[in-house]
Amino acid sequence: MFWRILPILALILYGLALWHFSAWSLKRQLDGNSRRLRDTRLQPVLDRLARALDVPDIPVYVYQVAPVNGLAAPDGRVFLTEGFMEKYRAGEVTPEEIGSVVAHELGHVALGHSRRRMIDFSGQNALRVLLMTVLGRFLPFIGIWLANILTTALAARLSRRDEFEADEFASALMLKAGYGIGPQVSLFRKLDALTKGGGEGVPAWLLTHPKSPERIAAIEAHATRWTPAP
Repeated sequence: MFWRILPILALILYGLALWHFSAWSLKRQLDGNSRRLRDTRLQPVLDRLARALDVPDIPVYVYQVAPVNGLAAPDGRVFLTEGFMEKYRAGEVTPEEIGSVVAHELGHVALGHSRRRMIDFSGQNALRVLLMTVLGRFLPFIGIWLANILTTALAARLSRRDEFEADEFASALMLKAGYGIGPQVSLFRKLDALTKGGGEGVPAWLLTHPKSPERIAAIEAHATRWTPAP
């Protein structure tokens, strides 16, 4: 029996090794191409979030790349890209909206999404190879393509789940800090324009992030549920 599952265990271990290498490579990039965020207008926002979390401070780093994005690194650090900071300095994004991005990335850290993605990635790698083997045998021309599509769709669905959970954490934190969900909602309403509509034309089941209207609806539903009846 053990010999039958040995190939699957080997694939899982291979997936874990790939994830650790990817995390190590990302850490090297971040360490060599980032700086601590220092901004007098943003610091009061970060301080309020820190007080809401009952921690001394929230260190945030700026990753020197052009895309507009936020990042929760596997080691727990929170990053904003230089592209995001450029939008902020140009007045296209408010300090409170930046705060909502930081709150979202803190959600990824607090909810252990990095560790979960490591497990998911390992399982998906094993599933991909297994499907390629099985489907390739019965559908020699399209089996490998189908296997890649199915595992990519699964990975996208799991990623969207994480994004919704991090949004929920951010909403709770922004409410506790006294900002409400307004900065989250306003940012998502302008996010497609800020990122040049990156998901446009991609099938919903292949998107790694939910579409902005879906995220806004979920955020508003949480706020309604948490608001006491008059």
